[in-house]
Amino acid sequence: MTLVTPKHFTLAEYHRLIELGFLTQDDRLELIRGQLMQMAAKGTRHSVCNTKLFHELDRLVGDKAVVRGQEPIILPTDSEPEPDVAIARGQADDYLLSHPQPENILLVIEVSDSTLDYDQNTKLALYAEDGISDYWIINLVANQLERYCQPYQDAQGKFGYRTKQIALRHDSVTLPGFPNLVLELDRVFPGLGK
Repeated sequence: MTLVTPKHFTLAEYHRLIELGFLTQDDRLELIRGQLMQMAAKGTRHSVCNTKLFHELDRLVGDKAVVRGQEPIILPTDSEPEPDVAIARGQADDYLLSHPQPENILLVIEVSDSTLDYDQNTKLALYAEDGISDYWIINLVANQLERYCQPYQDAQGKFGYRTKQIALRHDSVTLPGFPNLVLELDRVFPGLGK
C-alpha cells in the first residue's frame, strides 16, 4: 500500500512556481506552512471594511511607516500569507528585493467574517510562532476588534498570544508602535443595516 502525502513547498519553490508562471495573481493562493491555501472570496461587507481600514491607517501613519493592503509578507515557517493589512517599518521601496519579514512588521490585521475561525486559530498560531508582535482581527461577525499581543509558546508547544483585548465598534485604539496615533473604529466598521 502506497501512502499519499501532500507536497510541502518551501518559499523558494513557491517563488519559482510564480516566476515560471504556474501560479498567478488570479489563482488567489497563499502559502501557509508549506501548503498552498485557496483564499476565500471577499463579500461586500469585508471589502468595504478593508477599504475603510486601509484608508484610515494610511491617513494616520503617513510617512512614518508603510501600510500594505493585501500584499504578501514572508514568514520563516515556509509561509507567505497576504493579510488584509500590514504595517511595516520604513517605506514601500524598502521592500523591492523582499516582502516584509517579522522583524519589519509592526502590525498584521485580518478582516474576518467567513474566515473567522481560520483567522482566530490557524493564522493566530502562525503569526505568534513567527514572532509577529501585534495581530488584530476585525471581527465582522461580532462587530468588534480583537487585539492580540505578546506571542508565546505554551508547555504543549502550541503558539498563541498572552494578551487578548476586545474593542467595540465605537471605541478608539492606539496603533502599536505609534503612541500618538489613534484609530477610531467607527471610521472602519461598515455601517449597520446598510
